[in-house]
Order: sequence, then C-alpha cells, then structure tokens
Amino acid sequence: MPTSPDFKPTPVLTKRIPEDRAQRKTVWFDQYVATGGYKTLEKVLSMQPGEITDQVKAAILRGRGGAGFPAGLKWSFLSPPDGGPRYLAINCDEAEPGTFKDRLLVDFDPHAVLEGIAIAAYACQMQTAYFFIRGEYHHQAKVFQKALEEAYANGVFG
Repeated sequence: MPTSPDFKPTPVLTKRIPEDRAQRKTVWFDQYVATGGYKTLEKVLSMQPGEITDQVKAAILRGRGGAGFPAGLKWSFLSPPDGGPRYLAINCDEAEPGTFKDRLLVDFDPHAVLEGIAIAAYACQMQTAYFFIRGEYHHQAKVFQKALEEAYANGVFG
C-alpha cells in the first residue's frame, strides 16, 4: 500500500479486486450483477442527464489521469446537444509513468468499466463510445471484448 501523504484509496473502484494478487480473478457478468453491478446504471437511466452531472460534481469524482480533474466539472463544460453526433472517448493507454490502474480495472472488473462508460455517455448525452486500449494489452482487450459481449447478451446494451 502506498505511503505518500497524498495517497487516497479509491475502494469504490476496486472493491471487487482483492489486494492479494493470488486471489484476483476477473469478475464476469453473473458475479458482477450478484454484487449489485448495473444497479447504478438502472437508477441513472431514470434521471435527467444534468442531475447525474450535478451528483458527480457534488461527489468530487476525479478523472483517473495524471491531473485528477473533477469529472462533473469537465462534463459541465460540454455544449448542449445540437442534434449532431456526440462521442465518448475512453482512454486505456496508461501513458502516465508507472500507472497500471486502467489495466487492473479492465482485467479484473470489466463490467464496472462498462457501467461507468454507459453512465458517462448517458449523462453527457453521447450516443457512441470508443474505447482505446493500449496495443500491448492483448489479454485485457480480450477480457473487455468478452465483458462487452456478455453485457449485450444479457440485455444491458443494445
């Protein structure tokens, strides 16, 4: 566990990922749903997009990149939809030196990543999401693809 005074654990992101590496296994659809997965998506779909942005702002949820910029504030900078296409881009490149958070989340909790993408897309009124994954992350790309297929097969998307 890091000892820096600036370190703040983020259990909301890693609650299904054991600290002990030997115990880590990918959380697939059935297990994700059994532990409350996709309930937040179900809830936010009954809300107005602006309400979600306000809640994310109030929670001071920060981006996971190097700057840690507040996500809700960033979302509030978006111009209102004008009828044209809107796209959400998700970056799983981990270009920040020494970081492996994206790979960890995709590898062990891919449905949490998918649920977060769906919530962000809905809140920002974006119809299409593009997920970029680092070329060296072959295994994680397969895990993410399988999780996406599970979500579609179980009616989460589509």
